[in-house]
Amino acid sequence: MKDKKKDKSPKVPQRDKIKDSLSIKELNWTARQKEFITLATDKNTRIIFVNGPAGTSKSIISTYVSLLLLNEKKISDIIYIRSAVESSDSKIGYLPGDVEDKLHFYNLPFLEKLDELLPNAEVDKLQKDERVVTHPINYARGMSWAAKSIIFDEAQNSTAKEIITILTRLGEFSRCFILADPMQTDLSSNKSGGFGKLYDLFSDEESKENGIYTFSFTEEDIVRSKIVKFIVNKLKKLK
Repeated sequence: MKDKKKDKSPKVPQRDKIKDSLSIKELNWTARQKEFITLATDKNTRIIFVNGPAGTSKSIISTYVSLLLLNEKKISDIIYIRSAVESSDSKIGYLPGDVEDKLHFYNLPFLEKLDELLPNAEVDKLQKDERVVTHPINYARGMSWAAKSIIFDEAQNSTAKEIITILTRLGEFSRCFILADPMQTDLSSNKSGGFGKLYDLFSDEESKENGIYTFSFTEEDIVRSKIVKFIVNKLKKLK
C-alpha cells in the first residue's frame, strides 16, 4: 500500500471549527453583490477594501460571507470592529459601564445583520460560544487572529494608523473586510481618514497577487429603499 500524501499546509494554532450547520438566509443580491460574494469566498482572497454609498449592503454582505466561511469550516470565528466615533455633530459624551457596555450601541448594526441572516436560536448560540464577537480598535495591538473573519465597519471614520493596526493582526487563513462610505465620515476637521489612501495604495496587480483587493459598489447596488437611492443620488450634486 502506498503511503498517503502528506498534508503540507502550515500548522497554525487555531480554535476548533463549529460542529453544527447554520441556516443562513439567502437574500436577493444584485449582480455586483454576487460578484463580491464570489471574490470574498475565493480561497486566495485575504483582504478586501470595500467602498460604497449607504444602502449597498456592505455590512450585511460581509456578514453573510463570514457566516458562509464559518459554516464551511474555513474560519472559526467572526470579529466585528468599528471605530467608536459618533455620527452626530452633537456628542453625548462618555457612556457609563465597562467596555462591552460602552460599545453596545456601536455594535448594534452587526447584531441586526446577524438577526437578519440567522434564526434567533443560532445567533444566541454563536454569541454564547463567542463565535461572533466585537473588538475595540484600542485593544487590538498585540493580537494575532488566525482562521477568523474580521469585519471592519465604518472605516471612513478611522485613521490610516487604526486600519493598519487591524490589517497587521491577520494570521493564517483569516479574511478581512474593510468597509467604508467616504460620504458619511464623522471625523473631526483635525483628523484625517486613512481609508481612501489605503484603498488607492492596494489597487494594483501586486496586491491582487497577494490576495488583497479593492471593490466598489455604486448607487445601482442600493437595496435598502428607493428613498435612500434617491437621497444618495441627490447628495452627489451637493457642493
